[in-house]
Amino acid sequence: MFAALRRWRGLAQAGVLGLNARNARYNLVFNPRRLLPLVDDKLTTKRLAHAAGIAVPECYGVIEEEHEIKAVHELLAEHPDFVIKPAQGSGGDGIQVFTGAAKGHYRKISGDLVSHDALEHHLSNILSGMYSLGGQPDKAIIEYRVRFDPVFERLSYQGVPDVRIIVFLGVPVMAMVRLPTRQSDGKANLHQGAIGSGIDMATGRTLRAVWHNEVVEDHPDTGNAVTGVVIPAWDKLLDIAARCYELTGLGYQGVDMVLDRDLGPLVLELNARPGLNIQIANQAGLLPRLDAIERAVEGLTDVSQRVAFARSRFAVG
Repeated sequence: MFAALRRWRGLAQAGVLGLNARNARYNLVFNPRRLLPLVDDKLTTKRLAHAAGIAVPECYGVIEEEHEIKAVHELLAEHPDFVIKPAQGSGGDGIQVFTGAAKGHYRKISGDLVSHDALEHHLSNILSGMYSLGGQPDKAIIEYRVRFDPVFERLSYQGVPDVRIIVFLGVPVMAMVRLPTRQSDGKANLHQGAIGSGIDMATGRTLRAVWHNEVVEDHPDTGNAVTGVVIPAWDKLLDIAARCYELTGLGYQGVDMVLDRDLGPLVLELNARPGLNIQIANQAGLLPRLDAIERAVEGLTDVSQRVAFARSRFAVG
């Protein structure tokens, strides 16, 4: 018991934000319940971002009813390179990524082949709410598959890395890049086995990384170092993240973006309950940064000021 108490005190002194504190001090206070549907439904988020001039992956189609499933193959004949995701899913569950078609099947990014029947069954599971928050009936989104920026070729296994930036009252707080692994099946989701590498807010340079809550420096599959890499278009990523405050009105949120080799930064989704492993990846606690923003936010009147504040106050070294 005493060891656990000492550990808790150590975390508190380091300014680490815990789950209960996140929920009580930030989610409940700064994220009104009426605004949560704006981010809990990826299709709604996509439409909001597009209307605001924020780039998102192109939507090829939406499946909302069981009788629409059979027609999906006609759509996919025009777009054999695609992603399927549940509109209200979380943690990457239910997302499947395909790179083409072969012999009456669809080829997943892993190389596995999926039959037409199996794809239809997956879509049916999405509609039934198998992957949705609360198990509610859902919709299936079929969209453009991102081709990642070449800088990530040595740092990722099969899938597309994404960048998560925590934003508080419109100020970028902390960031990490999530790198797919063999274990995560090419998905950039930490709880499925992806790596999270912290990012210096000032320079966009990657720091040490976390894999299954343990600090690592190399990718387990490629063997390449995941530190010291400068994320392209860092200025634009920070600008987009800060603008998402006005987009949703949520005071505390995670902004997940990807860097497409041709299209540049694209917003994948927003999250009102972003995970806390980002602190391990950055070897820093969120609380001191959140406190600093609350003290200064009245003087930060536009996006450029909020971004400049983040880069100057939350720089590493």
